[in-house]
Amino acid sequence: MYELKFDKKATDFLNKLPGEIKERIWNKIRQCKENPFRFLEHLEDMPGFKLRVGDYRVIIDVYINAKILHILKIGYRKNIYEK
Repeated sequence: MYELKFDKKATDFLNKLPGEIKERIWNKIRQCKENPFRFLEHLEDMPGFKLRVGDYRVIIDVYINAKILHILKIGYRKNIYEK
């Protein structure tokens, strides 16, 4: 099972979301702890992976040897990829 680490930006965004959406994102992240590559898709234009949860995306770095999922960013799909 993978350990979760969150960037502050990801945590702040998640805490501002309505309860139902926050719960859906949490449930999907928890599912990734068991087998992350079942749910994650490799990003094309940047390093890392994305997790799709409805209209939201979670950007994640995966450290396979250390068994860590580093949650970098959570946001709405239209502007999550902006730098």
